[in-house]
Amino acid sequence: MTHARQALGRDGEEAAARHLEALGWRIVERRFRAAGYEIDLVAERDGVLAFVEVKTRRAGALAPPAAAVDWRKQRRIAAAAHVAAARWGRTARAFRFDVVAVSWEAAGPVVEHFEDAFRLQA
Repeated sequence: MTHARQALGRDGEEAAARHLEALGWRIVERRFRAAGYEIDLVAERDGVLAFVEVKTRRAGALAPPAAAVDWRKQRRIAAAAHVAAARWGRTARAFRFDVVAVSWEAAGPVVEHFEDAFRLQA
């Protein structure tokens, strides 16, 4: 991954974190690693833990950012989330999976939040 791409991803994560905080979420952890995968943001509000995948693209990208969260990525996120939930003493009913899509326009980031974006069968 190039430095410019990494910087864009970090900027997107920061924009997503600010967006969530403005909605009353508390960022519990950034870049949580478990089960061979990294979860971009872990946020909590009203007793709900959200495992948040952030996807950032520049304006004019061929596909919208959220389209990159396919079923393979969902399974990897879920595996890491289960490790985190067990480590933190949470049950599966107390967490969800969100996706925050950030499109970087000339005027700055445009943030779209998909709450409870996917569910996986046990």
